[in-house]
Amino acid sequence: MRIITGKFRGRKLVVPKQDNPGIRPTLDRVKEPLFSMLQGYFEDAYVLDLFAGTGNLGLESISRGAKLAILNDCSRESLHLISTNVALTQAGKYAKITGKEYDKCLKNLWKEGYKFNVIFLDPPYATNYEKKALDLIVELDLLDENGVIVLESDKRKEIDEEINGLEMKDKRTYGRVTIRLYKWKE
Repeated sequence: MRIITGKFRGRKLVVPKQDNPGIRPTLDRVKEPLFSMLQGYFEDAYVLDLFAGTGNLGLESISRGAKLAILNDCSRESLHLISTNVALTQAGKYAKITGKEYDKCLKNLWKEGYKFNVIFLDPPYATNYEKKALDLIVELDLLDENGVIVLESDKRKEIDEEINGLEMKDKRTYGRVTIRLYKWKE
């Protein structure tokens, strides 16, 4: 796994041990088309990677010009991987690492007054966190008016095309993974 382009281009990132199925980094073969879809969103952007895992998506965002990426995960191993990858890319001044449950993280970010241009949601596949996280993001008004939410899930999961003022603008499947882009309804 590596940073694809930008100021950290080519830097290799550490990945979880193979015996940890709970951490699934977004593979380069999915990340490349995903970031092509998001071209133009990252210059001076505020990015949230709510279930960051390795920090892969947030660090790619910083490499492409994001002003700040908040990398959150509640797993101790993930927090170690994220810290290591932030150090490897020397992205420390652009990254903020938090170790909270997703709902507590969102509420804390709301209290701190954040609005995000890009929000990555890649919760563990065995959970039902997608809808709950989307609902809370809408309730707390954390997405900028021109922002985008990137939801990564198992392709077999059924997720509504419209959720509380958000609508799905794009959907693509790569092997077992489906990527959905949500924006505010026009």
